Amino acid sequence: MTLQHAKFNIGQLITHKLFNYRGVIVDADPVFQGADEWYDKVALSRPPKDKPWYKVLVHNSDQETYVAERNLDRDASRDPVNHPMVNAYFERFHNGQYLHTQGRN
Repeated sequence: MTLQHAKFNIGQLITHKLFNYRGVIVDADPVFQGADEWYDKVALSRPPKDKPWYKVLVHNSDQETYVAERNLDRDASRDPVNHPMVNAYFERFHNGQYLHTQGRN
């Protein structure tokens, strides 16, 4: 298996191509790290498991999602995300990007 490089960074704003929501990346996995049962039930478009997947806080919601890279695009709005957990992950928002809370990688 070849090493996959993530297209998106933690703190980056994204939009979901299929479900048209905005969000912010809070974690990235080089390959799918979820349960096969979840994948079979939820990942109906069958995105590749051997490519990067991301944990995303969804704008104007309290939801977190786990999304395959191929289903994401960069969000051009550069507007902050409204989610109750944003401050737990990030210290501030600057130039369209969230910056890590001190002590986080």
